[in-house]
Amino acid sequence: MAIRLRTAHTADLAPADLHAVRDLLDDAFDGGFSDEDWDHGLGGIHVLVHDERGLAAHGSVIQRRVLHRGRSLRVGYVEAVGVRADARRTGLGGRVLAELERIVDGSYALGALSASEDGAALYAARGWQVWPGRICALGPDGVVRLAEEEGATFVRPASAGHLDPAHELVFDWRDGDVL
Repeated sequence: MAIRLRTAHTADLAPADLHAVRDLLDDAFDGGFSDEDWDHGLGGIHVLVHDERGLAAHGSVIQRRVLHRGRSLRVGYVEAVGVRADARRTGLGGRVLAELERIVDGSYALGALSASEDGAALYAARGWQVWPGRICALGPDGVVRLAEEEGATFVRPASAGHLDPAHELVFDWRDGDVL
């Protein structure tokens, strides 16, 4: 099987590429991938894996801000990771993540993501660690605790050494699911 990996900014993807990514993600999430979820995955760097049948896997990393211990950190936030149903459990998700991790590690103070139950095992197997502290967002009315995200938010261990779980991570606000 010939696998082709491509890395590109959203601005460098043709409309047909973006349409193929959205279709893959709609299928991968069984129709549970919302317009807000789609918006969250745009504006950063995409990793696309093609096989002989077409687009087989995708993930993106976008920049976010998180407040922690009085500092604003640039975060490489992993979004929109999905693998075509017939290509799952073949290592393509790992190939996408390896490239996303390279980008995060080389460009950001912190890597983070919010994992679904299905995705959590993949992230944990690659060394991502569940953030043991509180998760919050800086909303329109101030800081809001996101207790439902606690236990599902992962950080990169290489970048997490300067973090203190006694202090919350306060993410920037966005429409839809904040994380």
